[in-house]
Amino acid sequence: MRRSKHPFKMMAFALVVLMTGCHSSGHNSSGSHDGSGEAPVSLGSINTGGNNVTVLAGSTVTNTGPTTITGDLGVSPGTAVTGFFTVDGGPGAVSGTIYRGGSVADQAKLDLTVAYNDAAGRPGGTLVSGNLGGQALAPGVYTSTSSLEISSGDLTLDALGDANAVFIFQMASTLTVTSGRQVILSGGAQAFNVFWQVGSSVTLGTTSVFKGIILANQAISMDTGASLEGRALARVAAVTLDTNAIDP
Repeated sequence: MRRSKHPFKMMAFALVVLMTGCHSSGHNSSGSHDGSGEAPVSLGSINTGGNNVTVLAGSTVTNTGPTTITGDLGVSPGTAVTGFFTVDGGPGAVSGTIYRGGSVADQAKLDLTVAYNDAAGRPGGTLVSGNLGGQALAPGVYTSTSSLEISSGDLTLDALGDANAVFIFQMASTLTVTSGRQVILSGGAQAFNVFWQVGSSVTLGTTSVFKGIILANQAISMDTGASLEGRALARVAAVTLDTNAIDP
């Protein structure tokens, strides 16, 4: 067999090719991280240190109907909570602790602000607008300069086989999910790796099924029968519930 006259040159070339391939595999053509490289948004004390805050509001949490919340509920700087059995004999149930102000709720609110700013500040988002219904989206960051809705069909988030894949949705204004619409997770996607940073308020319509961590600047309203696999976290205003199931 004929031997190469330049074995060291061939080895160097192969090394360059290998390094180039490794470098390019972690980024897309725009220079932003792909879904597998995007880090999740840290929630701080909201889900660490023995806490599991599933619902958090700035002013008040109000409930109508037999809502069930797995985890803790907090309000800060407000203290008003209504419609829960352990508070006023209402029909709602919270499996964990209700924090009406105090150090736990106050720290959770500070950590929510940090998480909100982190999600809002992620660069390199794919521009989206209007209605996301009927689409199937891969991991990554998606950015809207106005409002988003899920109305004409269900939204599928496909992790493409990566259980650690992260989805971050950034929007300047509102998020609306109309009655009966769903967010569907596929390809190994996990609700705790889906983040919705909303510049204004969120409305989840009647019997809608939503997935992910809601980081709302203002309010969150869940209409009758809407369910959430994730967390409902509102910085400034109220979380309004009506016969909902919320489980992180």
